[in-house]
Amino acid sequence: MTVVEAENVVKDYGLNGQTVHALRGVNLSFEGGEFAAIAGPSGSGKSTFLHLTGCLDTLTGGSMSIGGRNVAGLSKKQLALLRRHSIGFIFQAYNLIPVLTVSENIAFPLTLLGVDKREIRERVARSLRDVGLEGMEKRRPREMSGGQQQRVAIARALVKKPALILADEPTANLDSTIGREILELMVQLNTSEGTTFIFSTHDPMVMEFARRIIKLCDGRIESDEVK
Repeated sequence: MTVVEAENVVKDYGLNGQTVHALRGVNLSFEGGEFAAIAGPSGSGKSTFLHLTGCLDTLTGGSMSIGGRNVAGLSKKQLALLRRHSIGFIFQAYNLIPVLTVSENIAFPLTLLGVDKREIRERVARSLRDVGLEGMEKRRPREMSGGQQQRVAIARALVKKPALILADEPTANLDSTIGREILELMVQLNTSEGTTFIFSTHDPMVMEFARRIIKLCDGRIESDEVK
């Protein structure tokens, strides 16, 4: 099944009275279960593509489909519902809610979806086991290391069982040892759950783990390699 289909995607920004061409006619598709990295230097368009895929920004031109649904004509409310149900996000800054416990942070997406409390407890417990954080349910983000916080972020992204997880520079704030552990965990979850992972990165270690590497340069695809 095709999870993401981007056809001739264009994204322009206005900056100081000038037009910045962030993406210039990008054509990409991703199938279910892929573990792919979009790489390139700063300004290449990789984060822009990830934001468009995550329905966090709007296209200037072209089309983008998520799970077979064209997002171009959707309202803000419809886009929010699509993100809520179908897409998980992992950010380099973790983006955890500091006043909530680990369990509450992981449960938050399920609460928004209206999942009943018993199922929330069961799914949160399973997610904690999956990321190796059993026993830390009541800790708050400030009481955890960077690697542990990133594990919470992964659990939060996975708990609603999305078809697609987007990870924007997920190892940027981690040392190499912890970064490798996090990537190994993502590979395990990708294999066991069949979830599609798409990374935006310039980290060689992420590219080492990725099974497909798309390189962008100046808003265009430079290469697309499957290992």
